[in-house]
Amino acid sequence: MTRLIREKMMHHAPGKQKGAVGYVLAWLLGVPIPVLIIVALLRGCS
Repeated sequence: MTRLIREKMMHHAPGKQKGAVGYVLAWLLGVPIPVLIIVALLRGCS
């Protein structure tokens, strides 16, 4: 059972990292943090 959970978490980890990198790059380019938070809430990040 724990192996299945671990495999599922490992399968989704790269996608979450890509999303996080996108937000960091947007912030480095000068997008204000409140705007990034609103975008994340609207996209429904889970």
